[in-house]
Amino acid sequence: MNRISTAVLAIVGTAACCAGPVALAENPAGFYVGAGVGESNLRNGGYGYDNYYGYHDDSTAWKLIAGVRPIAPFGVEAEYIDFGRADDNPNYYYGGDYYNGNHTYAKAGAVFGVGYLPIPLPFLDVYGKAGVARLEQISTTYYDNNYQSGSYRNDDWSTNFAYGVGVQAKWWGLAVRAEYERISASGNDPDALTVSATWTF
Repeated sequence: MNRISTAVLAIVGTAACCAGPVALAENPAGFYVGAGVGESNLRNGGYGYDNYYGYHDDSTAWKLIAGVRPIAPFGVEAEYIDFGRADDNPNYYYGGDYYNGNHTYAKAGAVFGVGYLPIPLPFLDVYGKAGVARLEQISTTYYDNNYQSGSYRNDDWSTNFAYGVGVQAKWWGLAVRAEYERISASGNDPDALTVSATWTF
């Protein structure tokens, strides 16, 4: 939560300092594209005997954005987000195998409806977004037993509810945003806090 507050305050502070004629100029509503980078958290509800071994791990996230805002209060946005990889080294023994590592990699494509608050600051937007994401999670578990060593790979696809909140400052067609997003996947909800730049055509 501290990371979110710091990023939001940085965006708002920068916008306030630049609230001159350029910053206050009307930002065109239309098609925009952008990219961002930040920090993600990947988690697993548990695995191994009696689901004893769960994990969560921070990683680097990046994303690509494309959207359209036909009217001031509402827009539609498509996004590809790479949540990065989580690593865990449980070192446990179960069913004749010794497990000594687990890696999970997550990425998703998503479509959101975006709603903007009607605040009286033309250089600033505060918004929420909700939609659906197609999430891919690739898990690899490494094992050893008396006969061989190897790995199990599981490629899991799921369609889930996704949501987020953000704030952005605008200078003509350029916008800089801080945003928190999360995908509600059963037991494995990846989330990310990112800073992005977009350009409206």
